[in-house]
This record gives sequence, structure tokens and C-alpha cells, in this order.
Amino acid sequence: MAAAPKTRIQMKNRATILEAALEVFSANGFRGATLDQIATAAGLSKPNLLYYFAGKEAIHAELLTSLLDTWLDPLRALNANGDPIGEITGYVQRKLEMSRAYPRESRLFANEIVQGAPRMIDEITGPLKTLVDEKAAVIRGWSEAGQIAPLDPHHLIFSIWATTQHYADFDVQVRGILRPDGEAHFDAAAGFLQSLYERALSPF
Repeated sequence: MAAAPKTRIQMKNRATILEAALEVFSANGFRGATLDQIATAAGLSKPNLLYYFAGKEAIHAELLTSLLDTWLDPLRALNANGDPIGEITGYVQRKLEMSRAYPRESRLFANEIVQGAPRMIDEITGPLKTLVDEKAAVIRGWSEAGQIAPLDPHHLIFSIWATTQHYADFDVQVRGILRPDGEAHFDAAAGFLQSLYERALSPF
């Protein structure tokens, strides 16, 4: 028998719990987070929280599942029929913008990876690997055709992750060193990374 549709209150409470859990997990990691912390952040009792989710693992799994799909969108948008340098630098800019807009989600993902990805390994070796391999083949084709400099496409993608997600995952360090005015450092990073990758990708 199909499950009864969730009421508006139930959907609101689930969203509140997930938002609170994102804050707690991104700050403390999976091991450091507790149901009590999540319940407090959500403004709900622990028994009320457990009405919606079986436990900490279930909340974390739902966050990661929705996050991975969002995280893949910038790479999916890389168009094999577009201008190669424009497509790759466009991907760089989309990843940097995600670090600006979704810093907690980035840290949640980073914490999971640092712990060995026990709750995400199937997604990493499945959908993520499939997409990365597909786009790496596109980049390799551009390189072999002389449209961009000769390079290893997988390591190019890894370098893009490193140079963009750094601004979310190491936000405290970046802000501590730069002391930026609001989000101004993201604009500076965008210009720097655009120039860096254009020069690295130029076939001439």
C-alpha cells in the first residue's frame, strides 16, 4: 500500500530538521554531530525528530543524496559542442559560485570524503565516476584535436575541484588571511581562476 502523502506541517518539519542537520554536520562532521544537537538547532524535541527520521544516519544519508545531485549539475552543464576553453572556464566559475552559495554543503561533502566516504562510496564509484569519465573523454578529445593544451583531463577536473571548493571548505583560513570585505574575495578569485585556466588551457 502506498504511503500516505505528507501534510504541510510534516514537510515543513522535515525541511527544518534537514536545514538544522546541515548546519550541525557541516560544523562537526558525522561523528561529532549528535541527534540532540540537531533537535536543538531545529527547535524540536528529540522524540519529535525521531518521528521523521530513524536516526542520525538517515538524516545524513538524505542530505548527502540530495547534495550529490546538486554537486553534479555544474559538470553536467559542460557542453561537448561548445568552445573548449569557454566550457572549461565556465565550469570553473560554476564550481566557484557553488562554493560561495553552498559552503555548508561543500563542507558536509568534504567531511564525508575525509572519513573515507563510508556513506557515499557507491555514489562516488557509480554516478560520480560515470559523469567524470564522460566529461574527461570530452576534454581529452579537445586536447587531442589541438583545441586546448595537452593535459590529463581527470587531473584537470581534480584541480578545478581543489581551486574552487577550497573557498568553502577552508573559509575560515581564507577569511583569516585576506580579511575580505564581505564576499569580495570570491570576485577576486573568479578573475584569478579565469586567467589561470585560460593560460593553462591555451594550445599556443
